[in-house]
Amino acid sequence: MECVVQGIIETQHVEALEVLLQGLSGVPKERVRVHELCLKSGPNLGVVPSEVRLLCDLAQPTPSWTIRHVGGAMRGAGAEQISVLVRTIVESKASKNVLHYFYTLGYKLDHELLKIGFAFRFHRGAQITVTVTSTNKMPRLHATDEAVPVTPGIQLVEITAPAAADNYNDVVSAVSAFCEYLAPLLHLSKPGHSTGIVATAGAAAASLMSSGGGKTL
Repeated sequence: MECVVQGIIETQHVEALEVLLQGLSGVPKERVRVHELCLKSGPNLGVVPSEVRLLCDLAQPTPSWTIRHVGGAMRGAGAEQISVLVRTIVESKASKNVLHYFYTLGYKLDHELLKIGFAFRFHRGAQITVTVTSTNKMPRLHATDEAVPVTPGIQLVEITAPAAADNYNDVVSAVSAFCEYLAPLLHLSKPGHSTGIVATAGAAAASLMSSGGGKTL
């Protein structure tokens, strides 16, 4: 399982967000350059469609592949009352032949994206990962070097944390508490429930940059 929230931020304020995250986490940022391919099952695999994502990490000296399947979100009255989405997720490392393997099974490429940005990974009540990326599309199949932004001037911020059935409440609390620190710069909510950009983000960003982001909290 994982807990996740998302938000968007104007590119002009990303540097201030990076300064804030550096101060909050106390760890160096990691470069993100991920080629994401979304595959959907063909009719030969049953009437219920399935979707799988293949992630190729291009930031590494030798690109590595990961298979990622996102399952359903937790439902019920309790799930509706929390501001963090709790969902099942399965990830597995794979070889460079994984795309050919899924094509052989009968999956078809639905779309592909290139995500470029940075990430911070740290422990703060839970193992939290914050990624800040621009989403890019390719004009030709797999042409990552020619990728262009889907939403120029806007970047996606995602906060995730692994959880289990016996501790997701604690993880939800940790993620929610951390989100409060970022509130001056961006709104964070469940995926699919975007609340837009923060009107006062410019002033908050200017204040952060002038103060240098402060020390680790």
